[in-house]
This record gives sequence, structure tokens and C-alpha cells, in this order.
Amino acid sequence: MRNFVICHLTSVHPPMDTRIFTKECSSLAGAGYETHLIVPDAPAGMHNGVRFHSITRGRGRLNRMTKTVRDVYRKAIEIDADAYHFHDPELLPVGLLLKMKGKKVVYDVHEDVPRQILSKYWIPAPLRKVISRTFETFENFAAKRFDTIAAATPFISKRFARIGCHSLYVNNYPLLAEFVTPERDWSRKERAVTYVGGISVKRGIQEMVKAMGRTDTKLLLAGKFIPASLRDETTRIPGWERVEEFGHVSREEVQQILGRSMAGLVTLHPIINYKDALPVKMFEYMAAGIPVIASDFPLWREIVEGNECGICVDPLDDKQIAEAIQYLVDHPEEAKRMGDNGRRAIEEKYSWEMEAKKLVAMYEGFGPGTQRSIPLQKQASSQ
Repeated sequence: MRNFVICHLTSVHPPMDTRIFTKECSSLAGAGYETHLIVPDAPAGMHNGVRFHSITRGRGRLNRMTKTVRDVYRKAIEIDADAYHFHDPELLPVGLLLKMKGKKVVYDVHEDVPRQILSKYWIPAPLRKVISRTFETFENFAAKRFDTIAAATPFISKRFARIGCHSLYVNNYPLLAEFVTPERDWSRKERAVTYVGGISVKRGIQEMVKAMGRTDTKLLLAGKFIPASLRDETTRIPGWERVEEFGHVSREEVQQILGRSMAGLVTLHPIINYKDALPVKMFEYMAAGIPVIASDFPLWREIVEGNECGICVDPLDDKQIAEAIQYLVDHPEEAKRMGDNGRRAIEEKYSWEMEAKKLVAMYEGFGPGTQRSIPLQKQASSQ
């Protein structure tokens, strides 16, 4: 009997996406599954035991949602896998077609898309509610026909479980292997805090910059502005002179930036799609051993204050954000204590290594021929 073959599909994400490739695909390959990844602009060959298959990235949303999606389906059929694991809402029709061919299909839900649509800046505001309701109706229809919903948070998992789907959550927690040696010598830290990730109004960039104008510290800012035109507007805000901007950075550069910082900011606005999210940047700050300054949402407060690993603030109040920043840089011993608590919480409760076991167990549950005897193991970066 041949090995059970798993194929991951994405029409949107980059080839080395952290959740899709570094965590999920690499973990499945490490567990002994023949693992494929169809992704735009993929590098040739095999990496971390994962076989890459490249498709052309569509130019513009319409082209991507038509031609690129069609190319993903054609390539998926060529591979003839036993199970298909897709990561983008626009691939829902592909998932249905593969299910009609008798394949196992997993829908990996990264975001609560119907709620996310309500804050999409590029969708005209009067249309957002209609589009959100229409999409949710179709997503629910499709989800009920798939074998499993692999949700990135418990909140999303519960949403699909309520409509009768087989649903589990595979949290997007950090890989401990990426944070092997967090900076423990706080005498080498700068009077600086950091934000790493997509940069937008709803993610709090304006309040962060205003807060810097109230402190004597520096903001290490890494990521892309969304939209790009937001950058010019942001540079005119008092406090920008205290920002050191890096743009898009590699995973290695992220570690270096966190090593310089005394705290990490995740002050997202209180919109419905963020309140029940589990932002990976918050857990990466914890894994790096630095305290978190986070939005005062009930779920986040439970994590941050429950583990004594940071300070929760009103994300719309730049004065409150500034006070939290100033307190931590002025009290390095307390900041280090919080950072150590956060690192300990990652090791005990919030690491990808534990989530990987849930992912493998899901595939083992698909029936005869899917059981693997090879344990999870650390993969080389390429082969």
C-alpha cells in the first residue's frame, strides 16, 4: 500500500509562509507523510521534506480568484493526493470539486472571514454587510461537506462546530526552535519597543507613533504598510522621529529586532475580527522573552495578565500606551520578570510543537492507511 499523500493548497500566501510551510507542511513531512505544497512562485524541488509545485501568481484580485484558482485545481488533480488541505477562502470551490472526486478535504481557516470583510478598506462600506452575509452562507454550505475544519483559533473552531462541522483548532503558536536563545542579558537591550507585522490604521499604527512622541524611547517598526499610501500619512504624525523603520524583514531579522527590544506592541483596534483572535506576534514576543503591551480585550487580558507577562491598555488611548512603554523601559527588572514569565508560558502552553501533534492526530484519524510510525522530528532547512 502506498504512503498516504497530503497536498496543501494556497493561491495567496508566499511559498515559505510560517503557518502553511514552516509549521504544518514541515510537521506532516516530519511525521512521515508524503507532503506536497501548491503555491504561487514556489522554489524548485523539495524543502524540509515538502515537495513544492509552483503556479503563476495572478495580478490583481480578479485574476487571482479566477485564473490562479483554476491553476491550483489543475495542479491538484495532477498530484492525485489522498487528502487536500487548503488555506484560502477563494479555494472553497476547489475544495468542493475535490470532495466530489472522493478525496479527503481539510479547510484551514486562518481568519473569521465574514467578520473580516466588515473592516476591509477596499470594499465600499455600504456593501460590506451584504457581502459578509453572502460569503458566510456559502462558506457554511461548503464547510459542512468537508472532512475537517482546521481553525487557527478556538473561537473560529466553535463557530463551525455550531453548524455541525467536524472542527478542531490548531493554534498558530510559535515554533520554539525559532526562539532557542532569547536575549537574557537585559544590559544589552536598547530603550526600545517593537512592532512586527502588517501595519495599518486598524492595527494601531497611528496610536503607536503618537505614543512614541510621549516617551523617550524608540519604536523598532518592521512590516509593510497596508495600504502603502498610509506610510506618507503616518510619517507626518508627531512621534515618527522616534521610529526606526525596517520594512519587510526575514524571520532571522525578526529575532534580531526582538533581541534589541524591551517590549512588544500588539495594540490592535477593538473591531470584531480582532477581539477573539490570537495574534501570532503576541506569542512571538513572549517566546522571545520580552513583555507584551496588548489591547485590553478579555481574551488577551486572560493570557497577558493571567501569565503576568505584560500590560493591557486601551488601544485607542496613545497616552495609556505611552505610560505602559515608559514604565517597562524605566523598570528593566520588572520587564525582564514579565518576559521570563511569557517565555515560560510558551514552553508550557503555547508552542507549535504541541499543536503539531494535534495536526498529525487529525490525519491519523482519517482511517486505514494513514497511520504513521515515524515520530515528529526536526527537519533540515532543505534537501
